[in-house]
Amino acid sequence: MTKRKFGLGLSLMLAAGTMLGACGSSEEGSSTGGSSEGGGGEEKNISAAMVTDVGGVDDKSFNQSAWEGLQQYGEENGLKKGDGGFDYLQSASDADYNTNLNNLIRRDFNVVFGIGFLMEGAVKEIAEQQPKAQLAIIDAVVEAPNVASVLFKEQEAAYLAGVAAALMTETKKVGFVGGMDIPVIERFEAGFLEGVAAVDDTIEVDVQYTGAFDKAELGKTTANRMYSGGADIVFHASGATGNGVFTEAKERKEADPEANIWVIGVDADQYDEGQVGDANVTLTSALKEVDQAVIDISNKAKDGKFPGGETVVYGLAEDGVGLADSRGAIPEDKMAKIEEFKEKIASGEIKVPETVE
Repeated sequence: MTKRKFGLGLSLMLAAGTMLGACGSSEEGSSTGGSSEGGGGEEKNISAAMVTDVGGVDDKSFNQSAWEGLQQYGEENGLKKGDGGFDYLQSASDADYNTNLNNLIRRDFNVVFGIGFLMEGAVKEIAEQQPKAQLAIIDAVVEAPNVASVLFKEQEAAYLAGVAAALMTETKKVGFVGGMDIPVIERFEAGFLEGVAAVDDTIEVDVQYTGAFDKAELGKTTANRMYSGGADIVFHASGATGNGVFTEAKERKEADPEANIWVIGVDADQYDEGQVGDANVTLTSALKEVDQAVIDISNKAKDGKFPGGETVVYGLAEDGVGLADSRGAIPEDKMAKIEEFKEKIASGEIKVPETVE
């Protein structure tokens, strides 16, 4: 039974300084690395930057993973943080999206990433205003020739998380905490529900949405209700709101070291978030390789193959999603069963739905 509640590039560094001085408007300035033509020419460094959504760059999840990807790309290409290299701007509210995107374009970054579904409108608007800029958006599709849209098959990673939860629950009741009710999070929910049911369709899944990605207090109170109601495993797909889920689980584990209390993390490997003394409440994490996607798109731009006007999708078959190492929390026999499901999904034998029926 499912119970659902709603709470609510381096700008191309030309050797002649006079050529740089000739760049006029901000639109012209953003065009120095904007063309994806001539991929067979000499390799050039491409600068890249990103704008976070309201979750912030240190959300231990989605934005942080993207920033780690940008840093890795910079290190691999000898770039430094700042203009002409790699950088980020943090958004305190959705009102900052347009301003931050424009700011990075005017600073001549060759590729500018908008991190998250919530930035869809802003990226679309800026793409129209700055047709020579190369923009990429994570978790949404913007149909514009200068925008690369990046999606993930979150439902596939979530399916494996559901299988893990169903194999490990002792109470036959688990929880799902979503952030905002948007397509990305629904894919997580749909996959999780399917994965649980594939193992045991009598297991109850308590589904609750907090309506926010940056409210740890809401994550904590929601997790409290779930654990108090009998759930022993809670999977969150709620960005920084999920930090509260971990807080609740750790407090319970600290109060009762023998308690069977687990959290399944999201996007990045959230093992460190679950540390409680010598114990850890992180069962595993549904990985979404946002960092690798950022590196991939940036490298494509560097090679003159920026996928503007295209939608790039990463799933299990592309190693774009998966499950984090459980560090022994999940026994080997159960891990073997999870691996069987993984192979079936990657081969196409199992088709995981993107929406909740």
